[in-house]
Amino acid sequence: MAPARIKPQGIFEIYTDFKKRQLYTKSLANSTESHFGERIIKDGGKVYRAWDAKRSKLAAYVLKGSPNTGIREGSVVLYLGASHGNTPSYVSDMVGKEGFVFCLDFAPRVVRDLVFLCKKRENMAPIMGDAHHPKTYADRVSEVDVVFQDIAQKDQAGIFLKNVRMFLKDGGVGLLAVKAKSINIKKDPKQIFAEVRDEIGKEFMITDMRGLEPFELDHAMIVIKKRPPVEEANKSVNTGSRRSSSRRRDDSRSSGSFKRESSNRRDDSRNEKRSSDNNYSRRETKKPAPRTRVRRSR
Repeated sequence: MAPARIKPQGIFEIYTDFKKRQLYTKSLANSTESHFGERIIKDGGKVYRAWDAKRSKLAAYVLKGSPNTGIREGSVVLYLGASHGNTPSYVSDMVGKEGFVFCLDFAPRVVRDLVFLCKKRENMAPIMGDAHHPKTYADRVSEVDVVFQDIAQKDQAGIFLKNVRMFLKDGGVGLLAVKAKSINIKKDPKQIFAEVRDEIGKEFMITDMRGLEPFELDHAMIVIKKRPPVEEANKSVNTGSRRSSSRRRDDSRSSGSFKRESSNRRDDSRNEKRSSDNNYSRRETKKPAPRTRVRRSR
């Protein structure tokens, strides 16, 4: 094993070398064992596993300038389309001993390989199931911080939405690796990426979308946060502001009518007082009738 200088890459739990061309994760068990023939590096008394972006869409997304994967130490991740477990093993390194990775795939052959891998990694669990029907494995998966999907099916967006609705916690992060040729081989991949983004964006907030070339052709990564889309949030805010403004208008109208009524009452009382004062002044200023003197005859 050749010595190398390893440093943090900038995203949680991912490392790189001084050339910033190769990604690494810190080995969970600090073991020099290689699971998939990856290169093992020892640096500063710690063991790192080289992460090949041509064999992992998540690694390709990081090298393409990902601002954040949402995966960090202690995260709980649902990985849809785990296959033999190559990328899930690196996610296992990232979440550490306090985190956990649910690895789902429908093919018995690859799930068998997952079982052997999970025996070596206690923070991983293999699940054989169909991602189209998340209710069938809902009793084996808890609420998660991150949903990652890498499934080459025509209904990729629909599968992703079903699992995000059921398992991703509010404010959690979802990553969808879109394979355009699996959706429609005739359409332009960019058009397909835009259509998938728009479909998911109707329900959740899109935070990033990037093509994965040259590592993966006709692939893109779409990242969401489990929150309402910006337009829906603005609508709710505007609705609330309209309601509050209408309440203020109603209050001002009612207060204005109350003020007018009170003003009218005051005017009436003043008029009554003036009329009573006038009547009193008339009574005071009224001269008494002259007395007639009656003369007595003598």
